[in-house]
Amino acid sequence: MSERRLVMIGNGMAGLACLDAALQRDSTWRTTVLGEEPHPGYNRILLSTLLAGECDRGEAITHDADWYEKRGVELRAGVRAVAIDRARRVVHDEAGGETPYDRLILATGSEAFVPPMEGTRRRGVHVFRTLDDVEAILAQCRRARRAVVIGGGLLGLEAARGIAKRKVDTTVVHLMPWLMEQQLDAAGGALLRDAIQRLGIRVLLERKTVRLDGPTAGSPDACVERVILEGGESIDADLVVIAVGIRPRVELAKQAGLEVRRGVIVDDYMRTSDPAIFAVGECTEHRGRTYGLVAPLYEQGTTLAHALHEDFSKPYEGSTVYAKLKVAGVNLLSIGRFAAEREPQSAAQALRVEDPGTGLYRKVVLDQGRVVGAILFGAVEDGPRLVNLVMQQVKVGDEAERRALLLGSLAAGTATASAEADEMARVAAIDTSESICGCMGVSKGALVAAIERGATTLSELKKATRASSSCGSCAGTCQMLIRLVTGEAAGARGPKLLCDCVPHPKEQLRVAIRNQKLRKVSEVLQIYGNGVGCERCHPALAFLVEEVWQGAHEEQRNSRFINDRVHANIQKDGTFSVVPRMRGGVTSPQELRRIADVAEKYAVPMVKITGGQRVDLLGVRKEELPAIWRDLGMPSGHAYSKAVRTVKTCVGSDFCRFGVGDSTSLGVKLEETTERLHTPHKVKMGVTGCPRNCAEVTIKDIGILAIQGGWEVYVGGAAGMRVRKADLLARVEAPEEALRVSHLFLQYYRENAEYMERSYDFVERLGITRVKAETVDALPETQAALLERFQRSRELAAEPWSTESEKPATANQFSPLPPVQVVPELAGTFVRVARLDDVPVGEGRAVTVGSTAVALFRIDEKTVRATQARCPHAGGPLADGIVSGGRVTCPLHAWRVDLSTGEASSPAGNCIGVATYEVEVRGAEIFLRAP
Repeated sequence: MSERRLVMIGNGMAGLACLDAALQRDSTWRTTVLGEEPHPGYNRILLSTLLAGECDRGEAITHDADWYEKRGVELRAGVRAVAIDRARRVVHDEAGGETPYDRLILATGSEAFVPPMEGTRRRGVHVFRTLDDVEAILAQCRRARRAVVIGGGLLGLEAARGIAKRKVDTTVVHLMPWLMEQQLDAAGGALLRDAIQRLGIRVLLERKTVRLDGPTAGSPDACVERVILEGGESIDADLVVIAVGIRPRVELAKQAGLEVRRGVIVDDYMRTSDPAIFAVGECTEHRGRTYGLVAPLYEQGTTLAHALHEDFSKPYEGSTVYAKLKVAGVNLLSIGRFAAEREPQSAAQALRVEDPGTGLYRKVVLDQGRVVGAILFGAVEDGPRLVNLVMQQVKVGDEAERRALLLGSLAAGTATASAEADEMARVAAIDTSESICGCMGVSKGALVAAIERGATTLSELKKATRASSSCGSCAGTCQMLIRLVTGEAAGARGPKLLCDCVPHPKEQLRVAIRNQKLRKVSEVLQIYGNGVGCERCHPALAFLVEEVWQGAHEEQRNSRFINDRVHANIQKDGTFSVVPRMRGGVTSPQELRRIADVAEKYAVPMVKITGGQRVDLLGVRKEELPAIWRDLGMPSGHAYSKAVRTVKTCVGSDFCRFGVGDSTSLGVKLEETTERLHTPHKVKMGVTGCPRNCAEVTIKDIGILAIQGGWEVYVGGAAGMRVRKADLLARVEAPEEALRVSHLFLQYYRENAEYMERSYDFVERLGITRVKAETVDALPETQAALLERFQRSRELAAEPWSTESEKPATANQFSPLPPVQVVPELAGTFVRVARLDDVPVGEGRAVTVGSTAVALFRIDEKTVRATQARCPHAGGPLADGIVSGGRVTCPLHAWRVDLSTGEASSPAGNCIGVATYEVEVRGAEIFLRAP
């Protein structure tokens, strides 16, 4: 059997998806792709994101050179096909080449429609359709001051938002009475206009553009300077984007004599009027309809991939169209026949709920009792459910079902356990053949298979399937699916609870703490917990109370881990490390001399340079800490705390010959403006002066990278137990704006992350689309409120070393209690070991009694317990552990010791015994039976 030749004209998303599926099924084709654009395959859905500076060009590429090579596909990029010889089965290209075929796929897509008006060829006038279009618009944005986008549909609004993000004054001119009239009714359009204008974009409706003017009348290639509307109204503009619609590219098909109306006519198996030629995507017309959205085109591609192999088991019968606006800060989903009640002789009914004050609009359309369309604006959590109901034409019965259909998650509130259980059930019930990611055409079955192969995080699932890599609206469903497949869902029926001791979600506790003015951890435990707590919830509540009250709370030091109590990092032998702050890694000879003098004076066992460009003094005894801080005269580097740690920098433009930005100064400023803030987990940052990335900013919690003409801000990077490349949060021009963006994200993370959740898990859990929408793309008043809370917290955060080197927060915080001499004849009798006030309530203190090291623990006002001083597991200093519920947790490896019985258990359940000692409290004195 001779080798079969498969040729595809076009290198777009629909064609490549089809080709991918076809070659997975049979790789014996000799395949050639003629692509008019000089690029490998890329994701057109990300063009608006690329224009807005929210991703880079590399992220938009879906099929790199390696993809074509591995599959034996010859990509002839930048080669335009000009004719099809059906008799000889040959494709002619503009370079004079001939490419023979046995089967031909037309995937020529569509082109931007440009209205017939004067001035469209002027410089500064663009369409918004291809990667090259985006590059041209971006180049114009660098010098433009005022932009006009002609067209208020999906593409027009996404283009407008992208241009506005580039700090260009932007106006949208739309011919129709409301925006996105193809996807919205008048009520939804009105809300959308308000939302778009709140983003700083001017909207002019019912305006017809008649010409584009410039400085030289009659010169079509001169620069554009203004847009002239019908009636003589004029708008100044040095950048114009025309986004009024698309039309299928059918010239080749027409010339070849194929049946063409608006698009190339295809049957249910994507065959044209020539059985050797198939067509897929935006160039096709099926049952009288053309499609311009991605999901239907992927459905067509699946059918075509089967038909190429004479498998006609999956006919394409048309698609339910749904569209999501990819403008951060605006949540909008339109599904199916959303205006069916207005169709001629229609008996359809529209169910509506609207709250203009909050920007909420929801409409569900029923035709003969079946769900046929919907509009969701402001709250789109029920979108996937409604898409499936429309696709399946589900019949709705009584009043309760209609109300549940309309309100969905609005009725119960999305934070309830029942709502999450319902969502779990919905995801579990989705058929494996149904599409989860409409943008990339990924089915539930494909996602489940990828998860079972080991893609158990959202980023891994994106890499394996490309699901959620475009608009991101399916991220929640993908994460829910991960939980279902991995079994995590079995033990998680609702929002994550803080702890078994405090069985409430963080957000609920935050509201209660604020509304009930709870300013101490003990108050929260008494009202919302078991009154005792444990080593997990005590530090979490300490952070939450501080975060809510921004310093105006009552600090209970016994709820803090030992590192936060003594402001140093405990080591495996019970000593501590001291890391003074060197902002941006910059120091001076004077500071270095002081560090050297301190190291010699206190015989510090090790002095080491850290990975964060600091100096670490290791092996310091607890009692030496205050004196060392005083002698250093430097602020704490918070290397011990769940807090902002360091900002790593390169030398930047001051010294490096490749540097394009002053990373050192910006790094120092970033550290100055964020230091001392406590966070849900440690935060490491970096600023680098050029894309060589010497400060490794793309694996930091927050990283800032200098580029030509500005800065990029990345968030959610990791380089510890696992490696994760950070997500691009924003591109900005000025270093001050990079600082502002970093502050926005840091405060957003402080307020919304779970305690002990690193930023990379947080960003992955929420998805970068949501993070952007609620930070850099949020309404101005939302951003201002975040920054105000950030600034207040920063102002109230005290520098601990200078404060507590002179006045410790609690008695004997650093010094062990005086040793107690015990003569032989007193062995077995009670001896006085300390005053009651020497041991604060809820804390432990070490004391040597005779030759025995003992840890004293004050349970409440009158109760004291005593054990051996060291944990038998690894010698951890038990007196430094968190005391709660009659137990102490070792600060090294979290072994728990019952202070009454001495039973010690590990987190894994292993048990050993700890020596306990009998204690009596006599008035204000503590007595212990001498060992």
